[in-house]
Amino acid sequence: MFFFNSIRIFSLAAILCLFGVLPLNYFGQDMQHEQIPSASLETFTIGNMKEKSIWLWVHCVVLYIISGVACFLLYMEYKHIARLRLLHLVRTTTNRSQFTVLVRGIPKSTHESFNSAVESFFTSYHAPSYLSHQVVYKVGKLQKIVTGAKKVYRKFKHFKGTTVDQTCRSVTYRCCLCGVSSNSFQLLPTEEQEREKPCVKNSNLNLPAEECAAAFVFFKTRYAALIVSKILQTSNPMKWVTSLAPEPKDMYWSNLWLPYKQLWIRRIATLLGSIVFMFIFLVPVTFIQGLTQLEQLQQRLPFLKGLLKGKIMTQLVTGYLPSVILQIFLYTVPPTMMMFATLEGPISHSERKKSACCKVLYFTIWNVFFVNVLSGSAINQLNALSRPKDIPMELARAIPLQATFFTTYVLTSGWASLSSEVMQLFGLIWNFVRKYILRMKEDSDFILSFPYHTELPKVLLFGLLGFTCSVLAPLILPFLLLYFFLAYIVYRNQFINVYCTRYDTGGLYWPIAYNATIFSLVLTQIICLGVFGLKESPVAAGFTVPLIIITLLFNQYCRMRLLPLFGTFPAQVLIDMDREDEQSGRMDEIHEGLHAAYCQSTDTESADDISLERVQAISTTDEDGSGSSGEPRGKESVGQPVSDLSHPTLKGLPVERLRRAVRSLGFMIRLQKRGVSA
Repeated sequence: MFFFNSIRIFSLAAILCLFGVLPLNYFGQDMQHEQIPSASLETFTIGNMKEKSIWLWVHCVVLYIISGVACFLLYMEYKHIARLRLLHLVRTTTNRSQFTVLVRGIPKSTHESFNSAVESFFTSYHAPSYLSHQVVYKVGKLQKIVTGAKKVYRKFKHFKGTTVDQTCRSVTYRCCLCGVSSNSFQLLPTEEQEREKPCVKNSNLNLPAEECAAAFVFFKTRYAALIVSKILQTSNPMKWVTSLAPEPKDMYWSNLWLPYKQLWIRRIATLLGSIVFMFIFLVPVTFIQGLTQLEQLQQRLPFLKGLLKGKIMTQLVTGYLPSVILQIFLYTVPPTMMMFATLEGPISHSERKKSACCKVLYFTIWNVFFVNVLSGSAINQLNALSRPKDIPMELARAIPLQATFFTTYVLTSGWASLSSEVMQLFGLIWNFVRKYILRMKEDSDFILSFPYHTELPKVLLFGLLGFTCSVLAPLILPFLLLYFFLAYIVYRNQFINVYCTRYDTGGLYWPIAYNATIFSLVLTQIICLGVFGLKESPVAAGFTVPLIIITLLFNQYCRMRLLPLFGTFPAQVLIDMDREDEQSGRMDEIHEGLHAAYCQSTDTESADDISLERVQAISTTDEDGSGSSGEPRGKESVGQPVSDLSHPTLKGLPVERLRRAVRSLGFMIRLQKRGVSA
């Protein structure tokens, strides 16, 4: 949606600015223009206009048209996505999260457990609508052990079905990892698997699970769950905190065990950490900007004077190299911000990725745009930030000078990232390692989800560059428009054929894109106001002030009219859905699946679901009476099961003990499930 909207906006901007603003900028000064290709890019910016020029009103009119069309398209897109969100809500009738409320900050009592406290509280205050509940247990270490054991079993699955005739010589080849010759062997499924399953009823094992101060409370209707999630439960806002639960596949279970009182401290700590990281990043950005200032670079590093005499080398160092270096440093930002977002304590994967997306967006706009524009080549020039009144003037002076850098940044970060997105280079390398080094014939069943926190801030930054440079430096628009065309095709293909959707966010990323676009519009108008002031054009500057006010009023209207639809669900829609489910008889079926949907070990298979194959050695002795690995194999016979893998490269692994350990852990998980359901 955002790509298509950007294509429409910047197509109009490119037509107006390239055929209306660009000629005025180029002929703004009384000078001879003999050869256009040899002219500096600064002659195509608004900085080339004369002071008190009568043609500056054209820039103001173009700014009005771009802002008006952008606001109109934003409103229509906002309205369309809000309609799609409501339609998605109506169609997902079996979504268990609409009946579920997550309760945190349960008071700890010495007289009763959390389980009893939740039941007592909700039967006392929400008895008509309360259905049942499920307390969250701290079983993360247990699940990690079981998951790790599952991965060990899957390492042997690609050996299944590898057989060799008893009378044939063993097939030997290099395993490409350790250099040892590999020997053929056969895998036979065990026949005692069903017999060895532990029986829950006959066991007296007790699982000391630790309860957490959090629980899932299930209600009879969607409307009741919504009401409970939005109101204060007690006079202490830090206790019995309620919110609608995320989708089961969206749950980030490990953060549910965090005490609710720690969350505000975590948020402050991560905010401070993000700010510190942003200022630390000023060091490489300042170095990069030093490369764009050739004269100052030669003064500080005299040995570069001889190297930078060539025209090609000068263009490479001042134009292309800074963008490449900046892009390399920016690769470290998304993982760092994702780590900060995780430390905040989000309860869902979507909330964590959304928080990381906002952090990366703020970081990118600050370091790539503001710092690059305002810093110049030295940190001491940042004192302009201490005078907020002078920021528009500083931006107005600096942006036309940075047009070359931003254009090359679109090429290096935009076009190059699209080719990397299509190739999926890391996935290709990992697939090569799996097939040709680890000798795994089966393809991996792991599918990536779309990295919103990496791609969305990048796209929104390009939108910011497009708006701010459209009137001031229009030459960037063709490159930017081509990027949005290619990005629309590439990401559409990736969404359909490459990435999978593990959970549905319901369009919650659109408000981020909308806010970034409004910020870009207002910032563009403020910068143009500063430029008109520098060019001493009171008419253009005077007409720009009402445009800023109108844009802010439009934003406020959208926040009141459409934004609430992205924060909660309409009661009217939920009540209609409840009535329809009760009349059709689906309500009982939904109630029965609530406990199973929010079971903590849904992503961890039990030991019964993991089939362990026995390994049977094949008598493949060579003429000298020994196997290919040089060890005697006379004691092994066909049909004799062994507890350990006989393969030379895998010999010595305690598979039988590992199998018993996994079954015991699975047994403990099943006991906990039954205890929670009870």
